[in-house]
Amino acid sequence: MTIRRRLLSAAALLPLALLLGAQEPVPGGATPEVPAASDSGAVAPESALPAKDSLVVASGAEGVADGVGDAGHAPGAHAGGGGTLASPASMGGADGGTSPEADAVAAAAVQGGTDAGLVTLVTVPGLVPPAPVPSRLTAPPMAKLQTMPRAADLLARAKLQGERLVVKEKDGHTRALTVDPVLQASLTKILRDYEVPYGAAVVLEPSTGRVLALAEHSQAQPELRGLPYRAVFPAASIFKIVTGSALLEAGVTPTMEECFHGGKRRLTEKHLEDSERDGACYSLALAMGKSANVIFAKLTQKHLTADVLRRMAARFHFNREIDFVVPTDVSLAAVPEDGFALANTGAGFGDVYMSPLHGALVAAVAANDGRWVDPVLVEPEQGSLLPPEGERVLTSEAAKALTDMLEATVTHGTARGIFRERNFRVDNAVGKTGTLADRNPFRDYSWFVGFAPRDNPRVAVAALIVNDPKWRIRGTWLGREALRLGLERVPAPVELTAPASAAGKH
Repeated sequence: MTIRRRLLSAAALLPLALLLGAQEPVPGGATPEVPAASDSGAVAPESALPAKDSLVVASGAEGVADGVGDAGHAPGAHAGGGGTLASPASMGGADGGTSPEADAVAAAAVQGGTDAGLVTLVTVPGLVPPAPVPSRLTAPPMAKLQTMPRAADLLARAKLQGERLVVKEKDGHTRALTVDPVLQASLTKILRDYEVPYGAAVVLEPSTGRVLALAEHSQAQPELRGLPYRAVFPAASIFKIVTGSALLEAGVTPTMEECFHGGKRRLTEKHLEDSERDGACYSLALAMGKSANVIFAKLTQKHLTADVLRRMAARFHFNREIDFVVPTDVSLAAVPEDGFALANTGAGFGDVYMSPLHGALVAAVAANDGRWVDPVLVEPEQGSLLPPEGERVLTSEAAKALTDMLEATVTHGTARGIFRERNFRVDNAVGKTGTLADRNPFRDYSWFVGFAPRDNPRVAVAALIVNDPKWRIRGTWLGREALRLGLERVPAPVELTAPASAAGKH
């Protein structure tokens, strides 16, 4: 059988909805108004150091999703808190790989050869979701969130020995973890003290991938474990990092302006049309900082295709496994072909899910000069952990431009107030906020991902909180604390200078 026939046979086995990343149709066939996830129009304000007994009531006006049902992922897909990790590599040969012949055909396809679309879908990791993507409106996957088995949870089995957390296996072998016990305890205490319904904070060293904290807590389900690894949370406006990167490659510069009107709470197709009502104009950088939904939707419609956005999402490891010692959900992303649905996905309203661990790794791409570095939880038995080569996601120029855009979030955008609070400032921080909400039952998802300092990054973080209508802290506040406390535990390297007596000696 020829390679083309084998690919056709493989493609025939894939459901059409899986190939296209399609979602369930809206009842009645009508195009709905898309609930907005504007980070600038926060549900309720955050404060510098909230009192543990203080409550804020969410209005529910922002980012509300209609309906809730069973999570719509297929059995065996590790995308909803249960089952087995789904692997894009399973579409290859028996060993999960592809033959040299298939690789050659794939290379030709990328260059526009015969049957390019089919070959690319089958051979390029991440272009096809490894499992059906649940609809956020009708089947939010958090409804089936399950706890992680203790055997897989290395951190839960670790014991403090001296200044390290160590896991002792049944055969007597011990493994030292990279997690900083002090940082881990500090972030866990914050989550517990503020009694967050669901919360997680991940801190890592971007250059090496060394994981420094995997804090989590659930007041709603105290027995729950594994939140940092679960990709059941809508990525919301964090996906604008992917869209912004694709726009940069498409030739849109950070200073290029787009004008708009409305769209703070909801988006309609009329918002995407240039109009005399467009009374404000933002550059791409400011649109990232203020998380301007209409601008990202309009720029997606004007400059991107579904294929381009899918490829950029795959480069950021959506729809792909994360190589990690603890089983981690694949962050599923459906990128539709339809113009309006595609535009809304680019703005952060699509069926895209992400784990907190993945969120920190997404932020670390810009910190690492455009390279993806896999996370590491176990210290090497000999020697020290050195920065790996990593996987190129963006060019150095694009990574720098993306960093400039993310800095606007902290200096002029949705995180400005939190990062300017007296005695809690984090200098030279960059990042992205994201907010979205389900209505029935009500869940307020709030994110922050970022790193600091911007020019010589020492820590990258992701913070997620899922709140009830009454809440105490949200993701941006937790993210700032994760950065602040992380920097305290990872001090800046000391610059060595030659003693004065050595001057002039060679």
